Amino acid sequence: MQKPWYKSAIGRFRIIALCEGISFLILLLIAMPLKYFAGYPQAVLIIGWIHGFLFIVYIISVIDVKIVKKWSITKSIIALAASLIPLGPFILDKKILSKEIE
Repeated sequence: MQKPWYKSAIGRFRIIALCEGISFLILLLIAMPLKYFAGYPQAVLIIGWIHGFLFIVYIISVIDVKIVKKWSITKSIIALAASLIPLGPFILDKKILSKEIE
C-alpha cells in the first residue's frame, strides 16, 4: 500500500512551502502596512517571527528533498530562490512540486 502524498519528503515540502509563501504574503501585505501606516509595529514582530521560523523549516525541507529525491543543485537553488520571491513558493508548487508526487 502506497503512503499518502503528505507523508513523503515532497509532500511535506509542499505543505511547508505553501505555509511559508502565505506567511510571506501576510508579512508583506498585512503586517508591513500595519506597521508603517497604522503605527502597529507588533504586527511585523509577530508575523516576522512566524515567517522566519517557517523560512528556516523551508530551507531544511529543501535539503531533505535534495537528499531523498536526489535533486540537482540547480533544482535545489531554484527551490531556495522561490522562497525569496513573493508568490515564488506557489509557482514552484505548480511548476515542479505537483509533478513530483510519489
